[in-house]
Amino acid sequence: MKTPAALNFGHSPETIEFWKRLVREALSLSTPPPLYIFSALPIAERISELDTELVSAGFQSQTQNSKPKILFRHWLSCKTQPVAPLLRWWREQGRGVEVVSEFELRAALAEGFAPENILVNGPAKHHWLPQFELCYLSVNFDSSAELAALLPLAKKLNWRCGVRILTGEEFDPETPQLPTQFGFAPDEAIAALKKLQRAKTRVETVHFHLRSNISSVATFERAIAEVAKICRAAKFSPLHLDIGGGIPVRHVLTRGGKIYDGQFGLVAFAQSLRQSVKLFPELRELWLENGRWVSAGSGVLVIKILDVKERRGVRQLICDGGRTLNALMSVWEQHALVPLAERGGAEVLTVVHGPTCMAFDQLARIPLPRSLKAGEHLLWLDAGAYHLPWETKFSHGHASVCWHDEKGIRLVRERQGFKKFWGDWK
Repeated sequence: MKTPAALNFGHSPETIEFWKRLVREALSLSTPPPLYIFSALPIAERISELDTELVSAGFQSQTQNSKPKILFRHWLSCKTQPVAPLLRWWREQGRGVEVVSEFELRAALAEGFAPENILVNGPAKHHWLPQFELCYLSVNFDSSAELAALLPLAKKLNWRCGVRILTGEEFDPETPQLPTQFGFAPDEAIAALKKLQRAKTRVETVHFHLRSNISSVATFERAIAEVAKICRAAKFSPLHLDIGGGIPVRHVLTRGGKIYDGQFGLVAFAQSLRQSVKLFPELRELWLENGRWVSAGSGVLVIKILDVKERRGVRQLICDGGRTLNALMSVWEQHALVPLAERGGAEVLTVVHGPTCMAFDQLARIPLPRSLKAGEHLLWLDAGAYHLPWETKFSHGHASVCWHDEKGIRLVRERQGFKKFWGDWK
């Protein structure tokens, strides 16, 4: 029996078979589940797709040399998928990395990124960034206190400086009437830009980041227009416009069944950006930091069924991985969940549980073939964004990790044993 199309969430049969092939290869390496597999190929496809639309709209890619078109630059969001082979692969593409913490900056340096190819974002970085005497970093300031503390370093080390702006389009997703904690309010941003200009720093960038899964291109248009107004008030002409991320992820539904990218099109997005950047007469580069859209489809979580129960009209699969350990995103999102082996017969409402002693540990509640039994494997797709960073070791160790690229698939992190699980205690 083929996997029902309704449970594929729009994935093509070729995509399903691609992941099944990688899972079989990983299992043949004696890699035990729970297991994450990450692949560079879907990331390359996403970047190429977006590049095509941006070039068609009139932008210039990072690898082109023609002028005077505005260049666009992709920054890899390290926090979204902090996997060492990914950083190495991305660096080999000649692209830069975006970091938001001390550990991420150390990781970027360890993987060979030059400081001029590192963009530092995030709040309260004045408490850790001064320990790095690095010239030519790109740094977007997040607050007045941060700016005051880091301004001398910015001048000394010739940082490429920017200001993150809290636009009216940014709000706390859980409490929409309230703002997020990031960036300068408009009046503060104007003052910060003036201060940087008076100090004769290398201030070149204005930045905003709205949130994940923006449903409408018009949201970006309004935010960019507001940023342009702030720049005019500060008498500042940026060379770089950093619009963060936010392109909605594909093949993923909300818990209520809504499609995240149902009304968002890349063609309209690229054309809208080309019109919006005209508000900045001296602009040279458009910066993008799309983490979820780029990497969500580049990973799967593989789990094994350990036990099966049936009661009160529902079938329950107890697996070695699940929400609590490996896929916290399942609190908000529904992903395609498919058996590795083709299984026929009648389907029954099934709840897929992880192994922890939490009723909360429910990865999915969907129809699955009754023929599934203990010992078989399930694939949770689109596990490439924020699954690994939010992984826990609730009564268990961290999962195995395999990496796949043009050279093949290999184990890059072993499943955590007891010594590592307990070994940090003194």
